[in-house]
Amino acid sequence: MHLSATCPRCPAPTIPAAGSPSCPTHGEVAPLWRPRVASYDALAEHLAHADGFPTYLPWPMAADWRVTDFGVVRGSNGPRATMSAVAGWTDADGPVELLVVSEEAGTGLGARVARTVHSDPGSTIQADRPAVRIRLDSQQVPLWAIPTDDAHEAMETSVLAGEAHGRWLWLVVRPASAVMVLHKDWLLADVSGIGAPLLELAFGGPAPHW
Repeated sequence: MHLSATCPRCPAPTIPAAGSPSCPTHGEVAPLWRPRVASYDALAEHLAHADGFPTYLPWPMAADWRVTDFGVVRGSNGPRATMSAVAGWTDADGPVELLVVSEEAGTGLGARVARTVHSDPGSTIQADRPAVRIRLDSQQVPLWAIPTDDAHEAMETSVLAGEAHGRWLWLVVRPASAVMVLHKDWLLADVSGIGAPLLELAFGGPAPHW
């Protein structure tokens, strides 16, 4: 077993209960299943847990980028969210970290990762023009800049969110300036159906702090 369970809204371990697992702070929750160390075997277990719920990664992955973390929120009614994290390097920004969350409304994982004020992006994504558009599989997805509730985090991180395939899509980019790598030719792909090419992914490095 490569995955362990915590609350999707906070770092607390979930407590087994007669109904749904429970968090000391948030009550009954669908647990977030996450590996202690990112590896190919753990990713295979993650994809089985996700059961067709999309897990997005930049694809194809550049040779000098690696997968550092991933997770799936799954309860008795099936999966509700996935998260993935990659780290790499750009000439303009140096070390770069990207986290991607796809989730059903009300799950709270994206807000936890992004440290935002609200659980869902809500009306924020309709306030102005989108900050960027990215390619997600075969479609272009507009994403809006989302404010965080941490002043220091806002200086260091770009948070973007929008809607894709009826779910919230969150992207968290560190450093904030690295958001410029997200242009119209930048592609996120659901890796749940990619198969053998996943064997070529690089794993390792410190998991992101969130």
